[in-house]
Amino acid sequence: MDNFIVSARKYRPTTFNSVVGQKALTTTLKNAITSNHLAHAYLFCGPRGVGKTTCARIFAKTINCQNLTAEHEACNECESCVAFNEGRSYNIHELDAASNNGVDDIRTLIDQVRIPPQIGKYSVYIVDEVHMLSQGAFNAFLKTLEEPPAHAMFILATTEKHKIIPTILSRCQIYDFNRITVADTVAHLQYVAQSEGVTVDVNALSVIAQKSDGGMRDALSIFDQLVSFCGNNISYQGAIDNLNVLDYEYYFRLVEAFLVGNVTQSLLIFNEVLSKGFDGHHFITGLSAHLRDVLVSKDPATLELLEVGAGIGQRYQVQAQHCSPDFLYRALKIANDCDLDYRISKNKRLLVELALIRLCQLTDEKKNSELTDAPAAPIQKIVSEPVPQMLKTATQAQNNTAAAPVRTNAPQPYPTAATTPQPASAQPAARPAVTVPGRPRPVSISINKTQHSPTNTSAQAGAAQTVSEPAVVLNESFNEDQFLNAWRSFTATINDDIKRVGFQNTTLPRLVTGTEFEVLVNNVMQENELKKIQTDIVQYLIVQLRNSGIRMRIRMIEESEKQRSITPEERFKMMVEENPLLEKLRKNLGFEID
Repeated sequence: MDNFIVSARKYRPTTFNSVVGQKALTTTLKNAITSNHLAHAYLFCGPRGVGKTTCARIFAKTINCQNLTAEHEACNECESCVAFNEGRSYNIHELDAASNNGVDDIRTLIDQVRIPPQIGKYSVYIVDEVHMLSQGAFNAFLKTLEEPPAHAMFILATTEKHKIIPTILSRCQIYDFNRITVADTVAHLQYVAQSEGVTVDVNALSVIAQKSDGGMRDALSIFDQLVSFCGNNISYQGAIDNLNVLDYEYYFRLVEAFLVGNVTQSLLIFNEVLSKGFDGHHFITGLSAHLRDVLVSKDPATLELLEVGAGIGQRYQVQAQHCSPDFLYRALKIANDCDLDYRISKNKRLLVELALIRLCQLTDEKKNSELTDAPAAPIQKIVSEPVPQMLKTATQAQNNTAAAPVRTNAPQPYPTAATTPQPASAQPAARPAVTVPGRPRPVSISINKTQHSPTNTSAQAGAAQTVSEPAVVLNESFNEDQFLNAWRSFTATINDDIKRVGFQNTTLPRLVTGTEFEVLVNNVMQENELKKIQTDIVQYLIVQLRNSGIRMRIRMIEESEKQRSITPEERFKMMVEENPLLEKLRKNLGFEID
């Protein structure tokens, strides 16, 4: 019985042309050999299993070949090539730096460098996993690496270039090896399968290529494993069963459930996945990858980013036609957030199920947003009596009264029918008192639809919010003191939690124009809390100051403004508002504010 040789060794490339997925690098190396522009030190870096050590051996063999072919490849017939192929060449030396990483090992290497080659022109020293060398070994290696004998050449290989000291990097020509693409891996596996007489489904090869993560050695090892499991006929189902890979079918069914908002079906699919032994984190990362593949399938220009088999690729394109870009963007965000939160969650299954529920609700959100885009009638809210009627009555009272009403600087209460000016001949009717719980109730004003559209939130950050005009336009003038009194009256009625977050360490608002005012905030949390009640603030001030042109905008304080945003006088004034006894204490002690 012949000894079995794993495919990774049996089909290891022996020429530059047989190297898979590194066309640019192999072409550069061949051109250097052709033009005789050979450096004395090279650094091959990249992920595992992409051909670093293989290319180093091919390069060392080729530069010592005595009869290069027309394609500038080793002839495999001269004495140097035959010695290399039989493993007895004294021109090529390999050192494993993972186990020979000390200063003494490098000193032995340096002593060996002095010996010229017996056959050929160069003695090539291949140092694998060079990043494992100790600091002392690196320092001992520096001088020899910079000025080796004319016959010596060093090829260093590593998977972690960032661990190599800069003085070593500066002495080498650096070649970065790329991960091997799925298409290249599938093509090479088909060649290996044909050579071994194995029948294999192309979708199974795609699964192998994705599982190998760009490493050809890993792909060939997985291929050997599947041959042992399935025999000489490898099917797609056999591949996913043996490699513990979730079938595409689960994710296609899930997206179909999301599109129709079927929460029950999505939860049952997830339960089926868990019952087969798959981890929830593995499931959610696979869902993210599936949604990404659906997204890139929508546009023919991005189809090349889809790394799956041809049959599966057609299914992605069909499903992509039923998914809007907005749905896919939101779904990817939800899946990615679930992935990030999975490690810190104590109830991991519930976290994934909540993400699935939110994904099913995306279709309902889209329908609701389409409904809100339609023109809507102004919303009427009642405060003792309809506000338009109240405003109309107030306007009539102003026209019928010769003397203008006297305004005071004291904060005005939230208007009710009892406090609304009435004609002199009219007697106010008795009405029940209105209770204002926590936050003032908004008056009868229609708001632009864009103010509540969740898709326009980021675009409207810091911009003045638009409030539609009420039924009767109020245009009374007011000064800054009256405005600040109305502002304080509002802040006295809001919830303590909102006050603590939205109004803590903020300066008082200032009038930018006659009717537009600006509120400065220190951080995003304050900005978000203020935006939640921005409509209520504007409505309250319109009624308090009797001017329907009032507008509000929120602006984040710039870094250059933070040091001068609140003066000591303003800070003390804010403290006095919280505790008036502080002013009395200051006067008694004779302190000055500086």
